[in-house]
Amino acid sequence: MDASTTLSPEGRDARALRRRGWTLALLTTAYFFSFMDRQILSILLESIKADLKLSDTQLGLLSGLVFALFYATLGLPIARLADRSSRSNIIAISLAFWSVMTAVCGLAQNFVQLMFARIGVGIGEAGFGPPSQSIIADLYPPEKRASAMAIYSLGVLLGGGLGIVIGGFVAHSYGWRVAMMVVGLPGVALAIIMKLFVVEPRRGLSDGPAATPIADQPAVSLWQGIGEMWRNRAAFHLVAAITVTSLIGYAVTGWGPSYMQRSLGMSMLDVSKYVALPAAFVAGGSALLGGWLCDRAAKRHGIFAQSYVVAIMKIVAFPFALAFYFVDDLWLALGSYFVAAIFAGAYIGPTYAMIQHLAPLRLRSTWAALTLLATSLLGLGLGPFIVGQVSDILRPTYGAESLRWAMFSVAMLTPLGIFHYWRAGVLMRRANV
Repeated sequence: MDASTTLSPEGRDARALRRRGWTLALLTTAYFFSFMDRQILSILLESIKADLKLSDTQLGLLSGLVFALFYATLGLPIARLADRSSRSNIIAISLAFWSVMTAVCGLAQNFVQLMFARIGVGIGEAGFGPPSQSIIADLYPPEKRASAMAIYSLGVLLGGGLGIVIGGFVAHSYGWRVAMMVVGLPGVALAIIMKLFVVEPRRGLSDGPAATPIADQPAVSLWQGIGEMWRNRAAFHLVAAITVTSLIGYAVTGWGPSYMQRSLGMSMLDVSKYVALPAAFVAGGSALLGGWLCDRAAKRHGIFAQSYVVAIMKIVAFPFALAFYFVDDLWLALGSYFVAAIFAGAYIGPTYAMIQHLAPLRLRSTWAALTLLATSLLGLGLGPFIVGQVSDILRPTYGAESLRWAMFSVAMLTPLGIFHYWRAGVLMRRANV
């Protein structure tokens, strides 16, 4: 159905740019489904725990490490394939597979079966992020890339929040198994739409005439790509920054609903109605605001300023994030949570945009996958698992409040993420980026 193969190179470029808004919208929608399928588990943990008789450590494995091991490690070979072949085809196939496996989670009768279904979700989602970021970087020039990536990141924030809302309402009425199927199966239809309509742009299309044509760039092996990223110290600090931030974020999103139920006395339905949906839109607004501020800062000072903007927003959010774990009054605690959420989503789009800006054209998907490897194994993999493990360890001492202190201990890593954003900005400024 795609008639781009009959067009001249100039015609294909014009068509890709003309339809880039639709492409960005579809990629954002697919990202929404990705995080909805991934994060629905958080609102269902208490129901799954009671039904399958699991420990917090097992729940932490299911929501983090089990998923992340396959999600991250398979991301690299798929990204290498995406740097050489059709990214839009890879995205459509991946979306269909993880959607089916999310529905299969609802059929699990024990920990092992649920674990293998979650592995399937991770395998499918491994093929989405890197090629999507690469396509967006080719469709939008550097001065607009942070805003485009911020729009794309709405999939994370709205998908995670609405996954909790939908999962909570459906599980309340029909059980956690039906909730898994309800959020999973619609992704198959979206995969067909993605296959038909997502544009595959020329690599480097929006980087201007100064960019070296992709055909003139030598082939680069995976290890050379890793070495180039390691030697680019600004990229290294950006990856470190987003990894630390992701670890904290996944711990909060993975265990936040359980914490609200155990320590703040909320029901699963209350968390869905009064917290998840408003928080999703607040964080989505934060993402758009962060992208807009970062693009303005980049136009005025340079790309390096985007890293400073993210660091400042995280500094403002930090005390409110801590207050969420120390305030016993429900409404004050939720107020602190929402103030922190205003700034929570600002880092995603600008960080992805800066990494794509620093990456060589032939390595954009690979560098995105390396970032995914770090944020998934250390962030998604360890964040929920560490909280679950620490909660079990502290349970004899703190009882039902063990989860509160486990989540607080992870939140205290925030200054480390702020440091890495500041350092990345310093290095990019020295390099005149």
